Amino acid sequence: MKQIIALGGGGFSMEPDNPLLDRYILKQSGKKRPKVCFIGTASGDAEGYIERFYRAFEQHDCEPAHLSLFRPPTLDLESFVLEQHVIYVGGGNTKNLLALWREWKLDRILRTAWDRGIVLSGVSAGALCWFQEGLTDSYGAQLATIECLGFLPGSHCPHYDGEVERRPAFHRLLTSGEVGDGLAADDGAGLHFIGTDLHAVLSSRPNSKAYRLRLQAGRAVEEELTPTYLGDPD
Repeated sequence: MKQIIALGGGGFSMEPDNPLLDRYILKQSGKKRPKVCFIGTASGDAEGYIERFYRAFEQHDCEPAHLSLFRPPTLDLESFVLEQHVIYVGGGNTKNLLALWREWKLDRILRTAWDRGIVLSGVSAGALCWFQEGLTDSYGAQLATIECLGFLPGSHCPHYDGEVERRPAFHRLLTSGEVGDGLAADDGAGLHFIGTDLHAVLSSRPNSKAYRLRLQAGRAVEEELTPTYLGDPD
């Protein structure tokens, strides 16, 4: 079964004391003790980010590892990646992530991993990368569009409630035709795809939401997608 879990924000890097989204991702592997590999390309494989990943995932019943393209663990990246059960991609600069992945042919390897049922997941840039296109701050302070891997159809915008310019930028770019219809996710919200179909919307925060955006009659129309809260409602 092909799965992608895209987080608008949250997870260990943004919510170190709230493991709900990370637990959900691990559970979807169906493995008792899944192998989970963190890919921090978008942050330049920042050592602090990698260390936070290990600190967080050593608290779970899993086998954490990481893949650095600056210090590759092996010449055979494909074998290393395909041994994993979960791939977890961190945030940062989406444009740099895509350029390095293509240079190393990691984009092709990850496509094979997805086809073989390895769970692909990520936050921010690590969520955006799986879509056809979306909104990024990779070029500087102003949000712009970027073409991504296209594993999932349509556009995407993470941090929809976490950065004040995200919502108006998505509406503006959709109205102008610079980006197509798509999905947005608040910080703390996740989009779980099976194949290319949206299977579930989930959240680690009671008020986090996701949205479907379409261009209708020349204007951006936003449909709220209420997620399943992963925590105890009490």
